[in-house]
Amino acid sequence: MNRRFVTTSPGAGEPRVGSPASLHERLSLLNAASTRIGSTLDLFETGRELMEVCVPRFADAAGILVQDRIVTEGEFPHRTTDGSALVRRIAVGVAAPSPGQYAEAFPVDEIVVYEAWTPYATCMATGTSILYPRLDARTAARIGRFWKRDSVARVLQDSSFLVVPLKARGQVLGFVVFTRTPQSAPFDEQDVTLGEDLAARTAVCLDNARLYGRERRTALTLQSSLLPADLYRPLGLSIASRYLPASDLAGVGGDWYDVIPLPGCRVALVVGDVMGHGIRAAATMGQLRTAARTLAGLDLSPGEVLFRLNRMSQDLDSAQIATCVYATYDPVTRLCSLARAGHVPPIIVRSDGGTEVVELPSGLPLGIGDAPAETVETVLPPGAVLALYTDGLVESRDRDIDEGIGELRRLLAESTEDLEEVCDRTIGAQRPGHERDDIALLLARVRELSSEEVAEITLPPESGSAADARRFARATLCGWNLRSLADTTELMVSELVTNAVRHAGEGPIGVRLLRGPTLVCEVADVSPVAPVIRQTSGADDGGRGLRLVNRVARRWGFRPIAEGKIIWVELNLP
Repeated sequence: MNRRFVTTSPGAGEPRVGSPASLHERLSLLNAASTRIGSTLDLFETGRELMEVCVPRFADAAGILVQDRIVTEGEFPHRTTDGSALVRRIAVGVAAPSPGQYAEAFPVDEIVVYEAWTPYATCMATGTSILYPRLDARTAARIGRFWKRDSVARVLQDSSFLVVPLKARGQVLGFVVFTRTPQSAPFDEQDVTLGEDLAARTAVCLDNARLYGRERRTALTLQSSLLPADLYRPLGLSIASRYLPASDLAGVGGDWYDVIPLPGCRVALVVGDVMGHGIRAAATMGQLRTAARTLAGLDLSPGEVLFRLNRMSQDLDSAQIATCVYATYDPVTRLCSLARAGHVPPIIVRSDGGTEVVELPSGLPLGIGDAPAETVETVLPPGAVLALYTDGLVESRDRDIDEGIGELRRLLAESTEDLEEVCDRTIGAQRPGHERDDIALLLARVRELSSEEVAEITLPPESGSAADARRFARATLCGWNLRSLADTTELMVSELVTNAVRHAGEGPIGVRLLRGPTLVCEVADVSPVAPVIRQTSGADDGGRGLRLVNRVARRWGFRPIAEGKIIWVELNLP
């Protein structure tokens, strides 16, 4: 039977209203309503609780109906209720032993529009109770014709019939229908007052549930809209991710993850967690994620990114604190640089199933203090999986965080090729019930680059190196079946190598081609001086190389390295 269709029987010592103990029973009924109705912030559960309280102590059968838009959207209709609004029956209660006829006549979750002449519509339009001490056969039949079900007329005929509005904060949410069989005492004016008290208490609980549901939907919508819709697919990494909101509003927080492209087909992996819950935490999360992407564009070390993000978070909202782990990965060298700010440590899963927790200084959360975050570097072996996550995955009321990390390592070590399956299995095992914290999980598996994805050459700082670079570029692109890009790439490589020979001084010149989401050309030299586009006149013989690169390339830039700098250029693949 549907959990919202309640069948009840009088318990021992539970007199019906209307008996000699009626006054005592009325007080007892109101006390039961105040303690049992509204135990959860759920519309349907609140309706079921009202049914359990009032049937059979107040009525032989009852039903509660609310405006459908309140159920689906948490909002009232735009216009004043006039009886034509959609209403949904959220619970029915019937005294044993005859629930079957009521289940047939008044099914739960039915959505109806009442005609203006019906007592239901009149109750909603006027906000006042409607009482029929006894429904005569004609009125019962008329209501039955509206329902287009003969069972309704049979149930209602000769019954005592009371419709009470659900009013809260000046709005009519719906109504409650109480009925008593012909064998029971009919409702009187005192019963109307009692029914209105029961409905008023229930209406406040229903409106609280409506407001709670609306705020939770708002927070979830904001949270999901600020998370990445489609993750960037970097060269040399397979990516899988999951985000699970908490099971209640108090847990809808600021967990986020991101995959950010960096120059040279490198990538930044970020997972963060804003402390606190609700809309404010979700909004702060969006600001921090945007700030992290902006700082990533400066191509800083992970520790420097977190240091600046800490400063920025204090400027955004000094009351909000967050934790974050930030990693960068180079697919050519497989070098991974990591730093964290008060966040749970990353886990590395090797291809043989062994796991290790990356030993990173914990650091202070973002928004606290001014201490720099320390960057740690490690080379990830082929086939290894880097796991970044939030504490909601490993910490709960039933276990501490160390125990949770140990269990997470065990789950990640179970062999499987599909990262999506790893995510599902991990979330399913670590999140068995109704948790009060949201979860973010980001997995990245390392893949070695093939000769079809990377090619490089080292040239001496001589004038003939430009020609060698052109030949290398054309031969590589023809081997990759990218002949359509050969002429453009030759031109850019030639200009960049020529500039390096002229201005970078003595030292080797490195040329690298990378085939990822775009074609990347890198030229490295030993000079730390940043390239600048010069303003030239028609009489100048040089100075046009970078202007030409700027005109032809999809985008370009440079980044410092320990031995000098790298100028990189991107071209769209055909």
